[in-house]
Amino acid sequence: MDAPWFAFVLGALATWRVAHLLAHEDGPWDAVFRLRLALGDGPWGRVLDCFHCLSLWVAAPLALAVARSPLDWLLAWLALSGAACLLERLGGPSAPLHSGPALPGEDDVLLRTEAPGAGVDRDERPLGEPEQPAAGSDSAAGPTAGAPKP
Repeated sequence: MDAPWFAFVLGALATWRVAHLLAHEDGPWDAVFRLRLALGDGPWGRVLDCFHCLSLWVAAPLALAVARSPLDWLLAWLALSGAACLLERLGGPSAPLHSGPALPGEDDVLLRTEAPGAGVDRDERPLGEPEQPAAGSDSAAGPTAGAPKP
């Protein structure tokens, strides 16, 4: 390939394709789905859950086809991952991970629509909502209720 821009465009498309396959698709014969299931919630399984993280891993070897020096490789690596992330955003919402029947014990944690605990504090009440005193407790009388009298 004589044109460096052509190699970069091919690398960006390849980075997006492989990262999208691993992060969002079941793959042929459900091979990627089974791989994701086997890796579970370990460190490698979590890498497959995040397209942006995965694009960094996929772009690293593909940057060798674009780069001519170590500095070029570093820049190409980050640029290929960035281009793949932009392509992912342009594509809109991704398809569900697995459309087949639910597996035993499966609770669809990979298909959640928002981060766990978003908008909820430690006491499991929505943020900004005041704490309600328990019924029959002395805390309803005010902050000094139950304190020893001088």
